[in-house]
Amino acid sequence: MFEEASEVLENMLKWSFPLSLVLFLVLVCPLRAEAAHEFSVYRMQQYDLQGQTYGSRNAILNTEARTVDAEVLSRRCVMVRLIDFSYEKYQKALRQSAGAVVIILPQNMSTVPQDIVQQFMELEPELLATETIVPVYFALEDEELLSIYTQTQISSSSQGSSSAAEVLLHTATANGFQMVTSGAQSKAVSDWAITSLEGRLTGAGGEDLPTIVLVAHYDSFGVAPWLSYGADSNGSGVAILLELARLFSRLYSYKRTHAGYNLLFFLSGGGKFNYQGTKRWLEDNLDHTDSSLLQDNVAFVLCLDTLGNSDNLHLHVSKPPKEGSPQHALLKELETVAAHQHPDLKFSMVHKKINLADDTLAWEHERFGIRRLPAFTLSHLDSHRSPERHSIMDMRSVSSLEGAGEATAGPHVDLTKLSRNTKVIAEALARVMYNLTEKGVSGDLQIFTEQMQVQEDQLASLVDWLTAQPRAAQLLDKDSSIVNTLEYHLNRYLKDVRRHLVRADKRDPEFVFYDQLKQTMNAYRVKPAIFDLLLAVCIASYLGVLYLAVQNFGLLYGFLRRVTAPRVKQH
Repeated sequence: MFEEASEVLENMLKWSFPLSLVLFLVLVCPLRAEAAHEFSVYRMQQYDLQGQTYGSRNAILNTEARTVDAEVLSRRCVMVRLIDFSYEKYQKALRQSAGAVVIILPQNMSTVPQDIVQQFMELEPELLATETIVPVYFALEDEELLSIYTQTQISSSSQGSSSAAEVLLHTATANGFQMVTSGAQSKAVSDWAITSLEGRLTGAGGEDLPTIVLVAHYDSFGVAPWLSYGADSNGSGVAILLELARLFSRLYSYKRTHAGYNLLFFLSGGGKFNYQGTKRWLEDNLDHTDSSLLQDNVAFVLCLDTLGNSDNLHLHVSKPPKEGSPQHALLKELETVAAHQHPDLKFSMVHKKINLADDTLAWEHERFGIRRLPAFTLSHLDSHRSPERHSIMDMRSVSSLEGAGEATAGPHVDLTKLSRNTKVIAEALARVMYNLTEKGVSGDLQIFTEQMQVQEDQLASLVDWLTAQPRAAQLLDKDSSIVNTLEYHLNRYLKDVRRHLVRADKRDPEFVFYDQLKQTMNAYRVKPAIFDLLLAVCIASYLGVLYLAVQNFGLLYGFLRRVTAPRVKQH
């Protein structure tokens, strides 16, 4: 009887080790990655401008996720939603040497309070001015990403538990997420070309006609290039310029309405990077050629910037125009048209001298002013520092960050006001070109009516097309569809349409762009590293207990024999 019990006990100990170990591993060891979610992320701006570096200088990410509320953020991917974002929290992540920062933006921006949108717009320049090696990404919220954020938030908040044992236990058993980007490290893009376009309408009545130059930069800007749609700044300016080209091309197609002015239309590239396209265009026309319309007799240069909203219209000048000059005539005609035809519009002139000590110029007309060409900028903004000019929130509509071109008109671009501003500019230009005031024509007379009227549906189509994709300068090479389509529109209405390319000097570049601005990020569900340590301790303890049991089998057998002996005698 005792021999049989001994044999049974020995067999139990012999097979209990492997069976127990397998059962333990099956119960407590999940797969390293139970699930993964793949989504697109858009990196913060990275560029150099005139020797200064801006934005995030890194693109590689492979680290565990935490929310910004966690106490320890070092070497973690810090996730924060737009509604919870602040500059203080962003600085906290940078101070603690976070591995990365991911700012989650809602798909439907109409759900975000306007004060939060305004606050973020004001923070964008500060984010770019704070150069960092930490990768900073933006992601559009979806159901799975929101679930990941919620689970990470619960895990991060548990770090503040009062008991150290609770923190350790929760840390060991909780699920985490490993955030990994699939792209490579960012590097400078060599030989990038910024493209500008020009076209003209030649006046009638002689060779020495004065020239009116109409200018608008077509690129957009924001904290993330792939989210920069630039509906108002400066999609509205481009739309107005193209509509003016259509209107005046019709006037110039008839001898009776052929004015005694040359019209030069210029769509500049790199406007958001200190107007690099305009700078090179001026150099090519004034320094490197014997004859051009800019050298002969420029009446004035009118730059169009951010004109898609508001009931205000401001003419920004570096030097107040002298009475009797064409510049002064335009100022007076703008006042006349606004007062007589659109009394709801408040027109004013804003005088600001050019500050050459600043790293960047305030308005595009200052590029022309430096070269002693009479110029001004027309905008509904009263200051060049308005956050609307450099924000990813400047969309066709505030309702959606994706498919901006498909949305209906929102508060950033009001088609009615865009159409009105287009008509005001067209009427004022025509009154200057045909000298209507000196001829005694009343300010109530409207020139662009009936078949010549401003077409609101045409403006709507242009704005929809311009905001259908981001127009950041780093995304628009010389062969991009945006540039090709702009050239096609100019060719429909103008003559001698030409391209002008700007490439940075290789020895002393004025601007440098970088790649890896859009990547795919994967969120892998994983156990934390401390779980492996805890699992190893448990296995080692288990093996240690079994080892002691085998080594002291005699003692264990004797103990079991004494315990079971009275029961055997009873039988």
